[in-house]
Amino acid sequence: MDYWPEVCEIMEWSKTHVTSTLHSCWGAQAGLYYHYGIPKYQRAKKLSGIYRHRLLARGVPLVRGFDDYFNAPHSRYTEVRREDILKHPELEILAESDEAGIFLVVSRDGRQVFIQGHPEYDRMTLNNEYHRDVNKGLDPELPCNYYEDNDPFSVPALTWRNMSNTLFTNWLNFYVYQVTPYILE
Repeated sequence: MDYWPEVCEIMEWSKTHVTSTLHSCWGAQAGLYYHYGIPKYQRAKKLSGIYRHRLLARGVPLVRGFDDYFNAPHSRYTEVRREDILKHPELEILAESDEAGIFLVVSRDGRQVFIQGHPEYDRMTLNNEYHRDVNKGLDPELPCNYYEDNDPFSVPALTWRNMSNTLFTNWLNFYVYQVTPYILE
C-alpha cells in the first residue's frame, strides 16, 4: 500500500494530539495492527449484511444505553480475530457476533476505539454495494438479514440506527468532550 506510511504518521500523531481516536472497518484493522501488532485475515468470502451482536461489557461508557443484543452492518473481505485481541490485556472486546465476529473493541484507557463494522451505513448502503457488484459482473451473494424475503429490489428495514446514534454520541460525550482539556484564551 503506497499510503501506509501516511496512515502510520496520522495514527502516531493521534497518540499525542487527540483524546480518543475512533477507527472503523479497514481503519479498525489498520489501527489494531499499528498500535498492537494484531493481524488481519482474509475471509473465504465477503461478509455482507446485518448481523446480531451481543453486548459483553455493560459498564463501559461507550456502550451505555445499548440493548443486550443489537444489529449492525458489516461489509468486508478481512477480519481480526478474538484470540489475537485477547493476547492484549489493555484491550477489551465490548461486542461480538457469532456470524460476523468481533464488532467493538476499546483500549482500557479509552484512547483507541475499534469498530469492525459499519454503524455509519444508512438504509441503502449495502443495497448500493450489492447492485454495484452485480453490475460489475462479480456475482455477489445477497447481504444477509437485509432484504425482506431476500428480494434485492425491496427497501430494506433499518434496524441499527438507534445503536449507531448511541455509539457515536457516547464516544463524543464520554471519550472526547468530557475529557478534552479545552483552553480558551
